[in-house]
Amino acid sequence: MTHVAERSVGSGRIIVVQGDLTAQPVSAIVNAANEQLAHGGGVAAAIVRAGGQVIQDESDSWVRDHGPVSSGQAAVTSAGSLPAEHVIHVVGPRYREGRDNVRLLTEAVLAALDTALGLHAESVAMPAVSAGIFGYPREEATSVVVNCAVQWLQAADPPGMEIRLVAYDAGMADAFASALVGAEPEA
Repeated sequence: MTHVAERSVGSGRIIVVQGDLTAQPVSAIVNAANEQLAHGGGVAAAIVRAGGQVIQDESDSWVRDHGPVSSGQAAVTSAGSLPAEHVIHVVGPRYREGRDNVRLLTEAVLAALDTALGLHAESVAMPAVSAGIFGYPREEATSVVVNCAVQWLQAADPPGMEIRLVAYDAGMADAFASALVGAEPEA
């Protein structure tokens, strides 16, 4: 894991790291999932591979009990054998021209952070939701994720909360770091 950037916001902080999301020693990790929580590709598949089938089994049970995960909603499962305690599953948008991608991604990120707060998580690790197989352009996605995190920390001000933005490669890490430098909290 490579530490790339850091910024204090209120009594919390945002850290950008390059590394493996599934190896983060945090209270909760965020999964960029699909509506059915069928973890067959991207970061979702990596989470199940690393954490075990229990994550997929609990996801299947969640969908049976609650229906598909909608925009602005989060589902929570255990983290299996991951170092985290919980996996927070959110559905970011499949990027499409002419749709309100920013609003949909913002809803997903805020659902994840609000859920982490509800779990009394002291730390949460999040990828660039929707920037992988859902096709959201890297710089735009990282900007939305960072701005949401900064504004959420400013408003909620959970004592000591750490939001770790995890990039799988140097390009994504640079995009997160650039967005973090340029992000402005709401007045």
